[in-house]
Amino acid sequence: MTYAYTAQAIADVATSAEVLFDYLDDPASLGSHMQKPSMMMLGGRMSYEFDEAKGRTVGSVIKMRGNILGLVLSVEDVITERQPPRRKVWETRGRPNLLVVGAYRMGFEIIALGRASRLCVAAKFLGPMFGPIYARWCVNRMANDATNAFEGSVRS
Repeated sequence: MTYAYTAQAIADVATSAEVLFDYLDDPASLGSHMQKPSMMMLGGRMSYEFDEAKGRTVGSVIKMRGNILGLVLSVEDVITERQPPRRKVWETRGRPNLLVVGAYRMGFEIIALGRASRLCVAAKFLGPMFGPIYARWCVNRMANDATNAFEGSVRS
């Protein structure tokens, strides 16, 4: 699939690549910003449903559902790449029922910097109008949540 838009966030995180990957490999940690009401979620939130692999193997499926402004939203993601402790990628499966963005491909890459790591979270997506704003918020939240999870982290 060809995606029209991209968003990216980079952060230096004060932990090893292995520890950071383990934290981000858990979709509930990585997507914690989606589980809390916020302005970008218009006061709504999403909940997760995992398969047996809990989003930690290639082919694993993650389902998200939520209500925003009385509308039921849902999306299914499938893990397409997983290379611990360096890289993980997932993308939508089927047709997502979302307001602002449509189909997407997201992932993160980690570069070891000794005792620290450089994290790059990136998204490719469909969804003109407010899609780019929402995607920037989402990748920035993922990077910020990772830095906040480990004391001494520095945002780049």
